[in-house]
Amino acid sequence: MPITNLLEENCKKFGEDICLIEINPEVKETRRVTWKEYELMEPSPLSHYRREITWNVFNEKANRFANLLLSRNVKKGDKVAILLMNCLEWLPIYFGILKTGALAVPLNFRYTSEEIQYCVDLAEADVLIFGPEFIGRVEENADSVGKNRLLFYVGENCPSFAEDYNSLAANCSSQSPIVSLTDEDDAAIYFSSGTTGFPKAILHNHESLMHSCLTEQNHHGQTKDDVFLCIPPLYHTGAKMHWFGSLLSGGKAVLLKGTKPEYILDAVSKEKCTIVWLLVPWAQDILEALDCGKVHLKDYDLSGWRLMHIGAQPVPPSLIKHWKSYFPNHAYDTNYGLSESIGPGCVHLGVENIHKVGAIGKAGYGWEIKIVDENRSTVAHGEVGELAVRGPGVMTCYYNDEMATKEVLSDDGWLFTGDMAQEDEDGFIFLVDRKKDVIISGGENIYPVQIEDFLRAHKAVHDVAVIGLPDKRLGEITAAIIDLKPGTECTAAEIDEFCHKLPRYKRPHKVIFADIPRNPTGKIEKPRLRERYCGESLVATQNRG
Repeated sequence: MPITNLLEENCKKFGEDICLIEINPEVKETRRVTWKEYELMEPSPLSHYRREITWNVFNEKANRFANLLLSRNVKKGDKVAILLMNCLEWLPIYFGILKTGALAVPLNFRYTSEEIQYCVDLAEADVLIFGPEFIGRVEENADSVGKNRLLFYVGENCPSFAEDYNSLAANCSSQSPIVSLTDEDDAAIYFSSGTTGFPKAILHNHESLMHSCLTEQNHHGQTKDDVFLCIPPLYHTGAKMHWFGSLLSGGKAVLLKGTKPEYILDAVSKEKCTIVWLLVPWAQDILEALDCGKVHLKDYDLSGWRLMHIGAQPVPPSLIKHWKSYFPNHAYDTNYGLSESIGPGCVHLGVENIHKVGAIGKAGYGWEIKIVDENRSTVAHGEVGELAVRGPGVMTCYYNDEMATKEVLSDDGWLFTGDMAQEDEDGFIFLVDRKKDVIISGGENIYPVQIEDFLRAHKAVHDVAVIGLPDKRLGEITAAIIDLKPGTECTAAEIDEFCHKLPRYKRPHKVIFADIPRNPTGKIEKPRLRERYCGESLVATQNRG
């Protein structure tokens, strides 16, 4: 069934229960603010520490926006782009779009004005709804972005080139619009993260969205009593699809606007969160803050926290071992996925398999997987090949890009992920690296993730990325870009000595001490690193403290 039906059902069952809470820790805490109170208050939402809404209000807001869009002749199959930071308005707007039969098109909040223009044009968006953080970027190309396109603004002091969402939606009907939807209807366009090139527009239907709900709840067992702490950006499939487990169960979720360790632990403590999805850098930050005494577990009530899970990138086993030393009672899980497979869950470790940390797991609920060679034939057991997945959450296509679609999607539904993987003797899949990130040095295939996992065990290493650099003799050589922990010192010679346990061909030829750029979902932006270092004469910086 269409995912919008779940919202309607939650209203009938749990209408007056709180469903969403927004926490802005940069603001001094005063008291909780309901949506109805907020609408009568000044100033902007950014001045409120905490806001909340019920399922009834969520649905009402979605209906009002849907009816606003319908009144402006937005119809089934049209596209509505969302350019908002995480906020209480985000999800009601998303569901309002779906209720019209239009497609929701979430945009990355880091996009430049040119990228915003590119993406709304590629998706053929009929409407753009944006927040105060983006006024400058939208205004920069307002004439072209707004040409034949409605612009709605969420916030105070609406700019002259847009219309005020708050006042317009408030005067629209709160009743659900009558629009026929089926599982096969197009529902959303997401953009690839851009770690391997310019974003592609990924088209999903309602069946995809609904299957992500079923997958998430099957993997993590959300109940009505669970409270999910959502920190990553909602424009990305990962955060939203994990929240879909709360949608399916009628549970509560907390949108936290901040990633500092004390913010996360405080939110878990005060809101009685039971499930937290983290990215590797945030988990590392929490552990380092505990190690150095910046935060203390005794200051927080974390007794209800039952599950910590990580996705979006390979997870070093050393990190989870460290985590369990502080949180021995936590269940742990890893989820693998792509925007092309409606986010996390097509491969899944499982909380019962913590002894296999380092693996991404086995096929997720309702999914099939296989590992193939360059001819897309299944490889022998234990060999490295490209991971392929198939299931109800696979994208329909890359929107308006038939050639790119054919490169990754077979006629019988297999999605070729571009990730290199291998299966162990117990049937668990280990991610080796991105196909495009594999380094070929002197005829040897080198998988950067394996070297990165090894280097993360060094006591001074906070973060690391391994890339290939051009070399006349070997074709490519490995370079390790290392971000040291604050207050530590290390030399390239010390790293070289540490790497003597690796086979010679895997040892980094270059060591560079520098920051590691990551996108909002935690993935290392290796194209930026290659662009930065491939053309330079590299000299290793000896110390960083």
